[in-house]
Amino acid sequence: MIAKKFLIRYNELKEKSERFSMRFGQGCGCRGRFKECGLKWTQTRQAIVDILSSKEGHLSAEEIFFEVKKILPGIGLATVYRTLELLTDLGIVREFDFKDGRARYEFIAGKETIEHYHLVCRVCGKIIDYEVDTTKDKDPIFEFKNVLSEKFRFSIERSDIQFFGLCEKCKSLVEK
Repeated sequence: MIAKKFLIRYNELKEKSERFSMRFGQGCGCRGRFKECGLKWTQTRQAIVDILSSKEGHLSAEEIFFEVKKILPGIGLATVYRTLELLTDLGIVREFDFKDGRARYEFIAGKETIEHYHLVCRVCGKIIDYEVDTTKDKDPIFEFKNVLSEKFRFSIERSDIQFFGLCEKCKSLVEK
């Protein structure tokens, strides 16, 4: 029953998002995005956004849950998952799969001009962020995106690019 209600609410949210022409990484702040969609800004949502926006790295739902539990002891893991899904749908948070068996999340609201790439060590799992502010610097794969756009007549709105290999430490261990 709860899943059905959530699915109905999700579809309503999706329709409102399309009506407001909300694309990834656009719109006013988090509260404004919720208001645009007719959603409530709750203490739980605020806590999750605060944690994601203040922590470095890419947190799993479980890591976020343990951090939120310090502030809101009565919160459940399922609530964290539902909130993360909603925040992802609204373009406030981005979900990543680094092939470690857990979805990881990163706060992206307000980073509309930032191209963000990941280098993932396949041995130790270290994740290195590489960001380019496109208002200041040229995106190193800008030309490649243009070629794809022209060739397939496709308008690229965002990209999730991950490079897998060996970090400096693991590379030196393998070479020994």
